[in-house]
Amino acid sequence: MHEITFSTDDKPKLLSQLTSLLAEVGLNIQEAHAFSTVDGYSLDVFVVDGWPYEETERLRFALAKDVLKIEKQSWPNQLSFSSLGEHDQSLIKSEPDLLTIPGDGTDVWEIDPRFLKFESKIASGSYGDLYRGTYRTQEVAIKVLKAECVSSDVQREFAQEVYIMRKVRHKNVVQFIGACTKPPSLCIVTEYMSGGSVYDYLHKLKGTFKLPSLLKVAIDISKGMNYLHQHNIIHRDLKAANLLMDENEVVKVADFGVARVKAQTGVMTAETGTYRWMAPEVIEHKSYDHKADVFSFGIVLWELLTGKLPYEYLTPLQAAVGVVQKGLRPTIPKQAHPKLAELLERCWRCDPTLRPDFSVITEILQQIAKEVGDAGEDRHKDKSSGGFLSILRRGHH
Repeated sequence: MHEITFSTDDKPKLLSQLTSLLAEVGLNIQEAHAFSTVDGYSLDVFVVDGWPYEETERLRFALAKDVLKIEKQSWPNQLSFSSLGEHDQSLIKSEPDLLTIPGDGTDVWEIDPRFLKFESKIASGSYGDLYRGTYRTQEVAIKVLKAECVSSDVQREFAQEVYIMRKVRHKNVVQFIGACTKPPSLCIVTEYMSGGSVYDYLHKLKGTFKLPSLLKVAIDISKGMNYLHQHNIIHRDLKAANLLMDENEVVKVADFGVARVKAQTGVMTAETGTYRWMAPEVIEHKSYDHKADVFSFGIVLWELLTGKLPYEYLTPLQAAVGVVQKGLRPTIPKQAHPKLAELLERCWRCDPTLRPDFSVITEILQQIAKEVGDAGEDRHKDKSSGGFLSILRRGHH
């Protein structure tokens, strides 16, 4: 699958000419979206298949050749186009200005760096740093890509993350505020999550969840993931470190660095994510779909139950080999709620088709929550009520 965008001055019969052009190149149009402004600007977006290569440069070249043939006859000189692969549906590659919306030359989510204030560094990784700061007085988290690491691959992944995050809005998904998209200063700005990550709470602060709190966390994650899947987004790196908590005890799914928009065929390959949480079909480079996230959720649920690192006595690679070759799974504690234990086993089944969808997972978790005396929906605003965030603030108890 590829997404192709043509931008030009609007002309009569433009859409039919573009349709013919794509057919001549041998492409099948799956979706077409036409936009135009009152001042006569046109943006035509096509989702196509039929191009045999994942790499996009040859498609750009083929389109350019055909455009040149008919440009002088019908089209103005300012026609420009971009081709985006399904696996890297990014809005920047060699032309970062494609991230702006045509019209007045600005975009509602393009961050003005003058209003971005950096306060303290929260975390550091090989490709970038995470800061706490403010944007126009709003408290935010700022993920900055290190200039020396901005290769074309990193830039493509950055663009993919922006492309996905600007499409999603849900109370259990970390809210995207905006991005700076002009290389070399690339950054993504999101709401600041003061509670930190579930991973840090479990593994660094050695916190634990009582069953009602655990179920609230699990329901939050499941609802966020269900929303993403309904919008054809596969996270591909679901783990405790990518689950963040806000000041109101709400858990949200974060970090879309390797997330992808699902192909219509449902076929995806290539190893991505983190071995300890990775589904066997992903480890084996087989085709996979949204059910890979369900497997990872099963591992996260086990983490919430035990407070331990999955396969802690194995290296990540040993764990991966065990999962694929020996059907290795973490050991479910004997004292675990029987229905929760059953759900875990369903989530991490080897056959992806036997794993439940997140809509079903949410229902099961809510039913268990009712049985244990908490509907799992409402948060207590009073921090003294024993919610997990108040436990987090008290430290190790």
